[in-house]
Amino acid sequence: METSKISKQGNWLFDEDSFVNEFNETGSVIIENVLEGSFIERIKEELKLALEKEVQYHGTTDYSFYGYVLVNAKYGGAFLELFDNEKIVKPINAILGKGSIAYSYTSSSMPPEKGNDSSHIHVDSPIYIPNYILRMGVIIPLTDFTVDNGATYYLPYSHLKEEQPEEAEFYKNAKRLTIKAGSAWFFNTRLWHAGGTNSTNDWRHAITLNMCRPWMKQRVDIPGIMEGMDLTNVSESTLQKLGFYSQIPKSYDEYWAPPEKRKFRQVSV
Repeated sequence: METSKISKQGNWLFDEDSFVNEFNETGSVIIENVLEGSFIERIKEELKLALEKEVQYHGTTDYSFYGYVLVNAKYGGAFLELFDNEKIVKPINAILGKGSIAYSYTSSSMPPEKGNDSSHIHVDSPIYIPNYILRMGVIIPLTDFTVDNGATYYLPYSHLKEEQPEEAEFYKNAKRLTIKAGSAWFFNTRLWHAGGTNSTNDWRHAITLNMCRPWMKQRVDIPGIMEGMDLTNVSESTLQKLGFYSQIPKSYDEYWAPPEKRKFRQVSV
């Protein structure tokens, strides 16, 4: 069975049961057309600016994570609107619950004629617990993923195995994530996969979400990194997904604050 493609134009229909069944069985599901064309262009331009600022921070392009934004949310704008998109949030909630938060929120861009840090066989979550999902990933291409520009290799059903597959077995049986810009690939972070190599003259851009249970630590303190930003018009759902309501109280006052002002809040499953 190949990875499902669930989509519907117009009023979006999400078949949660089919999504969950396919996700659990094969380890991943593709949903097409989660982003509209105008939004893709806007967030892609904002990503390019963010990448420039990341290079300024490092002071060079000669580092292993070149083409990678550590925390997209730090740059605001369209990056904060992504969590208001039900085509992204509903599938996440179907697997991890409404209380789930971002473990990391990054980019996966490949420079021309190069791979990136993902270009090796790996899983995104080193912890293996049979029949329990700690984290799930979402890759959203902002340019079409093709074989030539490094479309991800992934091995269906491999999330059910703790051991890394042999390289020859992996590349013999792996599929390629050749999907259109604006589609989304939802995957179990225990699924063995590998980035390809971009052999074209153009950048290949994508947004990468890694979601986790609300009691888990984030890879970096996203709310802390965003401290001082104007979040006046940011939705409650976005703040929740970025971890603003899953923070550890730092004082008695924070712990005993009124429920609506707490940095930790119960979200119904």
